[in-house]
Amino acid sequence: MSKFSLQDLEKIIASRADVTDGSSWTAKLVSGGVEKASKKFGEEAFETVIAALKETDTDLIGESADLLYHLLVVLHVRGVKIDAVLDELARRTQQSGIVEKASRPQ
Repeated sequence: MSKFSLQDLEKIIASRADVTDGSSWTAKLVSGGVEKASKKFGEEAFETVIAALKETDTDLIGESADLLYHLLVVLHVRGVKIDAVLDELARRTQQSGIVEKASRPQ
């Protein structure tokens, strides 16, 4: 099992976000703001769905990695920490998914 975590990826993204020498894809996404980062995240979500439906497990793993990376870039641009998302997941898993979804405001 990997010891690499989403928090590790979050730190890498933060360290690369301000690189100005043109070598960082992360910096290019961040410089485009939430619109560019979100658009790329959406593209990766679509590619992940296609991989889940029609491609190999290896393809799905690769697309899932891309999706998680681009989600963390969006969170970085918005100033949201991955721990806040994980805390929300932990809160939600303390009850059944049906009960939790029903408790959300409509």
